Amino acid sequence: MTMVIQDRHMAQIYIRERRASGNDRWDEVWEGTYLLLPNPNVEHQDIATGLASIFRATLDWQHLGKTYQGVNVSDQPDDWTNNYRCPDVAVYLPDNPAKLRGSYWLGGPDFAVEIISPDDRSRQKFDFYAKVGVRELLLVDRDPWALELYQRRGTEWKLAGTSNVEQPDLLASEVLPLTFRLVPGSARPNIEVIYTNGNQEWTV
Repeated sequence: MTMVIQDRHMAQIYIRERRASGNDRWDEVWEGTYLLLPNPNVEHQDIATGLASIFRATLDWQHLGKTYQGVNVSDQPDDWTNNYRCPDVAVYLPDNPAKLRGSYWLGGPDFAVEIISPDDRSRQKFDFYAKVGVRELLLVDRDPWALELYQRRGTEWKLAGTSNVEQPDLLASEVLPLTFRLVPGSARPNIEVIYTNGNQEWTV
């Protein structure tokens, strides 16, 4: 269902109420249009937390990068709230030219994760992510279950590979020292993550 509020005053009141209550955590603004995206369910948050924890263990704790589970990313140097996206997980490496501006990053992460939920717009963020300089994007689709790894080539995205339970191909990141693949699990398929610089592996 889509709701359009044409009354600017009422829209401002509604947005203020969402911010005051903390319900705006996953909201985004696309070129001035305020989007109330669906709140992630428990499974969504579990996947995001698991991946972010692995990235922190292999990168942050080794001073090789900075991981965020949800962060504001904008291309606006002045009023960032006019255009921003919030990837589920974002990794910024030390040589990334993006600038941390307190509430947001001006410029994209090196590696981003989007976990697809019903009625969200993960697949419509590609152009924005290319514009702000994201180098790799991992999509976690849950209907049907599949991993898709995209790598940016100039202004275009290339599908580096897909992994699903029937064909659990290994997806090797060019940005992080990690590989990903989808493997069978008891309640749902799991994401297997392997640290290529050691003997560590995890399932999320």
